[in-house]
Amino acid sequence: MAAHRRSRQRPLGGGTARTAVTIALAGAATATAFEGVGNAEPQLTATQVKAKVDKLYQEAEAATQKYDGAKEKADRAEHHLKQLRDEAARRQDKLNAARDALGSIASAQYRSGGLNPALQLMLSDRPDAYLDDAAFAERAGDRQAHAVTRVRNQLREIEQLRGAAHVELTSLRSRQAELKRNKKTITGKLAEARELMARLSPQERAGITGGSASGTGRASRSDTDPRASLGSSDDPGDPGSGGSTATGSRAAAAVSYAYSKLGSPYVWGATGPGAFDCSGLAQAAYRAAGVSLPRTTYAQIDAGRRVSRSELEPGDLVFFYSGISHVGIYVGNGMMIHAPNPSEPVKLAPVDEMPFAGATRVV
Repeated sequence: MAAHRRSRQRPLGGGTARTAVTIALAGAATATAFEGVGNAEPQLTATQVKAKVDKLYQEAEAATQKYDGAKEKADRAEHHLKQLRDEAARRQDKLNAARDALGSIASAQYRSGGLNPALQLMLSDRPDAYLDDAAFAERAGDRQAHAVTRVRNQLREIEQLRGAAHVELTSLRSRQAELKRNKKTITGKLAEARELMARLSPQERAGITGGSASGTGRASRSDTDPRASLGSSDDPGDPGSGGSTATGSRAAAAVSYAYSKLGSPYVWGATGPGAFDCSGLAQAAYRAAGVSLPRTTYAQIDAGRRVSRSELEPGDLVFFYSGISHVGIYVGNGMMIHAPNPSEPVKLAPVDEMPFAGATRVV
């Protein structure tokens, strides 16, 4: 039977090896090229960048309103928690005093031996005096019983206060966690918007931010306040012409405050006096007029009487987007003053530049 011999494999050499290497390298280069094409990020136009940035700012503004609402609730919870703890401490002091008084009574009874009253009467040298003392002791016993009842009630009240404080502390921690989540959302969207803006030239950025390449410089009053250029009435509620004046002194004061803050920077979560977010500006303007407004847009819209778009008067609050995430202060002639976003300061703008959602007359 013939032995089977394994055939020898010929090593690659010469032209064959060079051909294999060339094919391998070509394949790698082709794969790399396709991968590069697949991962390359398309170059956005200035218009596309503006659309994406506007959307990011809108989403950040919605998150800002949630942050502002959570912060308001967290501040209230913290204040209530402090009140509960202070009250619990005061009740504890009273409880300690009541316990000391009970301790004194118990010590006195121990020293007297706690003899049976009938036996004490039999042993007494002066029964009449003893009977008087016994009546006093009965009254003292009643006072002792009341003291014990007070201590028990105080213990129960302190436990209730501590329970309420625990609930408030849980609420506070929940609000703080919500603040952290909203802050992360806001900073992430603002960072993405800044990154997009950085890809544009200064001229393109100026087109997006309304004439300021940086979007952070203070606008001059003559550029933003129509009263300065038209030389109209000095009435702080008159934004220009056509008799568009604030109908009430408080509304006029709010409008005047808004004009005084033109060019102030937008900072999310800020309520003035040097920087604002949109609802912070509305709140600060009416605070200056002696009116307390809620902190958030979705609460501010219910802070007065709803009015239609055609009924707007200077001082009315105008709201935008379906989620009621932005607010401005109407100043007349289809214009409002608002804090737009981090790339633009507080400015005068047309009411129609954003999707109108409703309006409220505060006073």
